[in-house]
Amino acid sequence: MKLRMHENSLFAILLRSQWWISIAIALALAVVATYFLPKIYAPFVGLPFLAIGAIALWRQLRAPSAARVARTLEAVRAMSWGDFSAAMEDAFRRDGYDVIRLNGAAADFELAKAGRIALAACKRWKVARTGIEPLRELYAAKRERDAHDCIYVATGEVSDGARAFATEKRIRVVHAVDLARMLPQAGRT
Repeated sequence: MKLRMHENSLFAILLRSQWWISIAIALALAVVATYFLPKIYAPFVGLPFLAIGAIALWRQLRAPSAARVARTLEAVRAMSWGDFSAAMEDAFRRDGYDVIRLNGAAADFELAKAGRIALAACKRWKVARTGIEPLRELYAAKRERDAHDCIYVATGEVSDGARAFATEKRIRVVHAVDLARMLPQAGRT
């Protein structure tokens, strides 16, 4: 059984924040702890935050630059559906998924990993602005196929309403930085 951290837990939020915030919390806790604990134990109070800060720093150092994200988005928008779907299929396989292509309008791939099924919608990757409707269709397909998760891939802007819907229904939107991570070869010269 794989344990998953709740996305709104303190540590999950700190992992998404700048690395120095966790380090500052660790130092502040260590200073405060010197007033309540023997000085030898005080530094250990902030260790979990120090570890989270180190993980966040590692992730941020490995994150693609803004220029690389822009090049990736430009290259992906220039791809045909065949090239893009093959690239996404390869990316999902690299992430450990078993991939099945679907012919439905709402979802393009069924992804299986560790007993969980996810549906991925990639066909509207070139749309300049994604509204809520394609996400509703994907969510309906998820319920119809009894899948666990949804993934929506977009290179254009995602409307506020669509983002809110995705958050509410727990649909993972792959956009910009996430797409550059998934397709590291796209946009490289």
